[in-house]
Amino acid sequence: MRKKTYAAAALLAASLLTLSACGSGGDGNTPVAEVSAEEGTTKAATVLDRPFEKPDLVLTDTHGEKYDLRKETEGRPTLIYFGYTNCPDVCPLTMNNLAVAKKQLPKAEQDELRVVFVTTDPERDTPAALGKWLKGIDPDVIGLSGDFDTIQAGARTLGISIDPPEKDKDGKVVSTHGTQVIAFSPKTDAGYVLYNEDATVDDYTRDLPKIVEGATP
Repeated sequence: MRKKTYAAAALLAASLLTLSACGSGGDGNTPVAEVSAEEGTTKAATVLDRPFEKPDLVLTDTHGEKYDLRKETEGRPTLIYFGYTNCPDVCPLTMNNLAVAKKQLPKAEQDELRVVFVTTDPERDTPAALGKWLKGIDPDVIGLSGDFDTIQAGARTLGISIDPPEKDKDGKVVSTHGTQVIAFSPKTDAGYVLYNEDATVDDYTRDLPKIVEGATP
């Protein structure tokens, strides 16, 4: 895995500025700060020296049931991503990369891993819409929807910024959001690895066995 260790405080300050307007083009696709890259290098991930606390989120899953993120994923290796189903580029790519990499794990480890997709566009991403979209990628992914303000606040605790969905110049509704994937250890329930949108299937395939163990990739 390509990685670098950062202080959590510095990472938080920088990553709050890093947004991607999925499919909107323009300045929204250019990060203000690169938290997982150095000049002249390509970094797929950051190993945190001070891990993030898991968000205290209670949302609604694709079955219409309440889902307490901390309670339901306690002691489980967990990957969390914030995005939306109408995203034409980075969101489906990221989720498909995770799905392909996950399939390389032994069945027992696949069953242990929790992949959580939290919508940044809850008005359109109802539980039913989320379930239909995720079924085509990986039906075992936990899709969560709910109140936008709650989702936004939860993402912010991980240094991920989310703006309310809005129409672009062509009248298309887009959601501007951070594109990081956060990996949480089953040993500590803390988020200790941050992947940027450049992470590939190979990056995840190499790292997931160690993440399932709670080891540093």
